[in-house]
Amino acid sequence: MTCGCFGLVIQSRVADDSGMSKTASNGLLCLTLLIAAGVVGVVLWRAGQGPGHQVERVGFQDADAPLMMPEAGEVDERFDFPSAWQRAQIPQAARFDPPLGSDHGGFTYNAQGFWEMNDGRGGRHLGDDLNGIGGMNTDQGDPVFATADGLVVYAGEPSPGWGKVVVLAHRTAESTVLQSMYAHLERIEVVPGALVARGSRLGTVGTAHGNYPAHLHFEMRASDALSIGAGYAMQQLDRLDPSATVAALRHAAPEDRSPAVLACLLVPNDNPWSGVETKDAKGAERLMEILGKEPTR
Repeated sequence: MTCGCFGLVIQSRVADDSGMSKTASNGLLCLTLLIAAGVVGVVLWRAGQGPGHQVERVGFQDADAPLMMPEAGEVDERFDFPSAWQRAQIPQAARFDPPLGSDHGGFTYNAQGFWEMNDGRGGRHLGDDLNGIGGMNTDQGDPVFATADGLVVYAGEPSPGWGKVVVLAHRTAESTVLQSMYAHLERIEVVPGALVARGSRLGTVGTAHGNYPAHLHFEMRASDALSIGAGYAMQQLDRLDPSATVAALRHAAPEDRSPAVLACLLVPNDNPWSGVETKDAKGAERLMEILGKEPTR
């Protein structure tokens, strides 16, 4: 009986040793295969680095390399977000007015409205094309006005097709940031970073170097990032209906012609009736006269 038990113990130990040996053998095989795969990978990677075998890298660069400008030197304006300081400078716009014509957009018409399909351009119109009532080039050189109090975030010529362009940033009563864009200008009369009051001259109506009959391409956008983009698309993107947006944010009676308060505050320093000189009764009375209101007695 003792011998039998001893034999079973020996057989069990032999079986255990055999299992451990197989496990160790399998582990060693896996380790060998991993090392071999690593060696092959390194060899292939080095072969790809040699002359004539450069792998073309498109759309990315090494993480440790310094940031580079695009090859042609152009800047992607879609990534040009305003800084915290710039956002703080955007004034609140209490009222919006039409950017062309008389105080209420008189003597103008909309030659091509927002979201109209233009088969020739391959998309829908993302703004309003505002013209003087004479049509064609009769409005060339007419003044273009700021639709609301705003901050000039762009003033330049992004492309020949756009011509000269001005973009303003506005802050609504709900602190939403909107942008208004004025394109195809003949002349620009503001500079980036300037505060402009509603009704201030931004430039004049142009033809974008003769590419179109004279008109103002006017857009409203629900965005705080600067991107000129395209004038036609099959997606609305961040564009708003300009006429409907201005009408909704007018916040004034149709006959109300009061100037922007910001216009009084931006009077040049050599003007004796600047906005900071209203502490006494005479200054306040003069300000009320400018605003077209009766002073409080």
